[in-house]
Amino acid sequence: MKKTKKSNRVRDSLSDRIFVGGIYVFLVVILLIVLYPLVYIVSSSFSSPEAVTAGKVWLWPVDFSLAGYKEVLTNSNVLRGFMNSIFYTTAYTFIAVTLTVIFAYPLSRKSFYGRNFLMFFIIFTMLFYGGLIPEYLVVQQLGMLDTVWAILIPKAMAVWQIIIARTFFQSTVPEELVEASEMDGCSSLRFLWSVVIPISKPIIAVLALMYAVFQWNSYFDAMIFLKSEELFPLQLHLREILITQTQSGASMDVGEQMERNQLANLMRYSLIVVSSLPVLIIYPFAQKYFVQGMLIGSVKG
Repeated sequence: MKKTKKSNRVRDSLSDRIFVGGIYVFLVVILLIVLYPLVYIVSSSFSSPEAVTAGKVWLWPVDFSLAGYKEVLTNSNVLRGFMNSIFYTTAYTFIAVTLTVIFAYPLSRKSFYGRNFLMFFIIFTMLFYGGLIPEYLVVQQLGMLDTVWAILIPKAMAVWQIIIARTFFQSTVPEELVEASEMDGCSSLRFLWSVVIPISKPIIAVLALMYAVFQWNSYFDAMIFLKSEELFPLQLHLREILITQTQSGASMDVGEQMERNQLANLMRYSLIVVSSLPVLIIYPFAQKYFVQGMLIGSVKG
C-alpha cells in the first residue's frame, strides 16, 4: 500500500514537472515572437541604408551606421514635434487624471445620489458613439480648431478608466472612513485631497500611464483638428516626413532617387525607436504601481 502511494506521488510529481516545463516552453516561444520584431526594428535602425533595403538585417545590425538617427535628429520638424508631443502628453495626462479622479470618486460612494443614473449614461457612451462629424462640429463651435485645446479637451476622460478608478475607490476607501471624517467636520474636497489621493498612488499611476501612452501614440485627432505645422505632434511630423521622403524623388536622377529611398526606408525604423523611447523609459518606474492598481481596480466591481 505504501509503495503504491509513493509511486503515485512520483507519477504526480513527474506529470507536474512536465506540465510546468510545457508552460515555460510556451511562454518562451511567445516571448520570442513578441520580442523579435522589437529587436529587428532596433537592429535595422543602427544598420546602413543599403543593408536595410537589401533585407540583410535579421537579428544584429549590419554595417553599423547612425545615418537614420542623424537624419531624424537634425530635422527641425522632428525636434519641434517631439517637444509638442511632450507638452500634449504631460498636459493631457494631468487634465485627464484630474477629471477622472474627480468624476470617479463620487460615483464610488453609496451616499452619492443618482450615481447609478450617471453610470448608465457613462457606459452608454461606450456602446454608442456619435462619430467623427459631430465631434468635429462640436470642436469647431467651441472655437478649438487649430489650437492645443483640440488635442487636450475632447477626449479628456475615458469610460474604461473611470470604471477602473471607481472600482479602486470602492475597494480601498471604506464608508466607515468617510463617515468618521464627516463627524470630524472634514469636507468632501479636503477628504479627497488629504486622504484619498495619498492612498491612491497605484491607481493614479495606472491612469497616468494609460492616458500618457494613448496621447503619445495618437495622431488622428491632430491630423483632423490641426492645420498649423508648429502645433503638430511628433507622430504627425513623422508621417509628413515619410510621405515627403518617398515623394521627393520625382525630380531626381535614378541614383539619387534610389539613395533617397534607402534613407527613407532606414528612417522608418529610426523614427519608431525615437517615438517609442519615452514610453519605454517611463514604464519601468510605473510598473510597480501599474500592476498593483490594475489588480485592485479590476477584481471587485
